[in-house]
Amino acid sequence: MSTAPLLSSLRGWQKDAYHEYFRLPRRDFLLVATPGAGKTTYALTVAAELLARREVAALTIVTPTEHLKHQWAQAASRFGIAIDPSYSNSQGRAGADFNGVAVTYAQVAAHPALHRQRTENRRTLVVFDEIHHAGDALSWGDAVQEAFDPARRRLALTGTAFRSDANPIPFVTYISEEGGKRSASDYVYGYGPALEDGVVRPVIFLAYSRERDTRDIEDEPAFQPLNASVHFGRVLYDGGEFGTAAAAGSPEEEDFLGLPGLLDPDQVRTLLSKRQQSQLAARSRAAKTAPAAQAAPAAQAAPAAQAAPAAQAAPAAQAAPAAQAAPAAQAGPAAPPVTRQQLAALRRELNGLVGAWSHRTGQPHGAIHAELRQACGGPPLPQATADQIQARIATIRRWAICGR
Repeated sequence: MSTAPLLSSLRGWQKDAYHEYFRLPRRDFLLVATPGAGKTTYALTVAAELLARREVAALTIVTPTEHLKHQWAQAASRFGIAIDPSYSNSQGRAGADFNGVAVTYAQVAAHPALHRQRTENRRTLVVFDEIHHAGDALSWGDAVQEAFDPARRRLALTGTAFRSDANPIPFVTYISEEGGKRSASDYVYGYGPALEDGVVRPVIFLAYSRERDTRDIEDEPAFQPLNASVHFGRVLYDGGEFGTAAAAGSPEEEDFLGLPGLLDPDQVRTLLSKRQQSQLAARSRAAKTAPAAQAAPAAQAAPAAQAAPAAQAAPAAQAAPAAQAAPAAQAGPAAPPVTRQQLAALRRELNGLVGAWSHRTGQPHGAIHAELRQACGGPPLPQATADQIQARIATIRRWAICGR
């Protein structure tokens, strides 16, 4: 398959990184690109070119999770590359109909010798998705080293540069710096350039006002802050400012925290405006005099008394239309079956929302999924239907707006 049409459709940074990859012959290449920039498309374009040049004959993609194996296989099919996402260690040899396989880091760690044999048998390009996961456990790093040391080419992908702690990651070059070592990248596409290119959206920043006293330190140009106090100022989002001054840690401040990732951009703007209006209205009510506040219950009592008969009559009035509507609703056309791709998209959306909620609350992902199952019912996510996943998505969005 010619890669010329693929190159013409790449983003600017992807073309630059592609040419940098082939500028020099190298066995290992580490790409750092901000999340959402298009690392998968870049890696598969490189893979397609290497296969076309016959520099490699097989492709192995290593991912952190099971569902990512299927995402990679689906993406690879658009490049004419057949990847088996269901390959298991018990199979031994991969199917002859595939150009390669997708496996997880845990799968490699379970049988590194098997994957080494597969790598030795054919000229292999190994793509490491989120390579920093190879350092999640010492055994994972050792297994990756053993399994893929014979590979002809290795392409490592990550969203951010990472440090070497107790578990250095194989096939990554490190640079010594104060406090430890940091990974050395062959190409970097950061958040700033991605924002300028329109590849990613702006994030929300919380602006704080601050008061502090300072005292000069003798013989030192620095100062020592004393009695510092910080107050929440406003949210800066999409060119607008939302919120009113509030004390740090107050309920008013909490209203504006944790929004990114849980809602889409239009929902964020609408919710910010709504919360700002609510805060202003609450302050206005608090400023009213006490007599006015005491008069409200009496004024509300009469309408409440009049409302009771109407409230009792409403169920009876509503019951008949509901009973008549039931057969019509049952007779409607059946919903079209949900495709595997649609299910995968729903799972990705829910996992993204769970990740954002975890960042907001500090809860582990598993605990959040368990709460959603308890609230909505249904089996674990891999076995859940589209309706069950959509219910969980709606629930976690409701948590973001109204709280639990």
